[in-house]
Amino acid sequence: MEQRSFNRLGRTVGAVGLGAWQLGADWGTVSESDAMAVLAAAVDDGVTFLDTADVYGDGRSEQLIGRFLRSRPDAGLTVATKMGRRVEQLPESYTLANFRQWTDRSRANLGMDTLDLVQLHCPPTAVFSSDEVFDGLDTLVAEKAIAGYGVSVETCDQALTAIARPGVASVQIILNAVRHKPLERVLPAAAAAGVGIIARVPLASGLLSGRYDEHTEFPADDHRNYNRHGAAFDVGETFSGVDYEQGLAAVRRLAPLVDADRTMAQFALRWVLDQAGVTVVIPGARDADQARRNAAAASLSPLTDGQLAAVREIYDELIRPQVHDRW
Repeated sequence: MEQRSFNRLGRTVGAVGLGAWQLGADWGTVSESDAMAVLAAAVDDGVTFLDTADVYGDGRSEQLIGRFLRSRPDAGLTVATKMGRRVEQLPESYTLANFRQWTDRSRANLGMDTLDLVQLHCPPTAVFSSDEVFDGLDTLVAEKAIAGYGVSVETCDQALTAIARPGVASVQIILNAVRHKPLERVLPAAAAAGVGIIARVPLASGLLSGRYDEHTEFPADDHRNYNRHGAAFDVGETFSGVDYEQGLAAVRRLAPLVDADRTMAQFALRWVLDQAGVTVVIPGARDADQARRNAAAASLSPLTDGQLAAVREIYDELIRPQVHDRW
């Protein structure tokens, strides 16, 4: 698989990683055996970057990855986790004492003395401007609790504030064929600063797989059911904030652009990979076959100029008025 650099982290990773939110069973039930099969299939097909968080399944995702790491000690994996969503979302919650407590819990879950990468998990906007917060993260690096740190953001303005911090190694942001705003300023700024870009929600919560329609029903414990209007967390995390029916209309316009040698999901992943400045894209997978198909997107040919222009046109016509100015 193509390797891309996290310059400030001093390591390279495969261009397609694995997002592990679903391994916490927050998208419906995923058995432990299925979770381990997903991890094995992804890594066997070249994935070297795993993204999780301490709140995914209240630590279940981290624990499963920790078990996998013990079974593959020489796999050369980079594991990114996140912290900060286990408390009320107030700026004053982001203290060094809490950082130590949260990272200690993740270190235990993952079985790692030093965490590869810890990201602030979409914290309140005021956190991004706090010198005390980033001094605390620098302390964790000095103490070797973590090797590096980054931020997961909701908005482009948050990303730009974080990129200006000299210690920030990565920014994780929603980027996909129905969420284009990061292309304007965030990706160029990150590239200029040597900050890695982790592109999350690349399939818009599965919308860009082309497998859903107006009759699809999601389980009650799936955020695509209960958070469709932002009842539990930022609505931008569910279908990228796009109205479901409007998203389906966009998918139907995109479908004829997909080449015969790839699925629609692979087309959507390739679109992300083709954007200058992306370090790694982190699709999720609920089974081993899906993990393999996602990894294979890295070996597909880039989209043509005509395809890229058509994606932009569909975004501008159907999606931009809904979401572009919100995040």
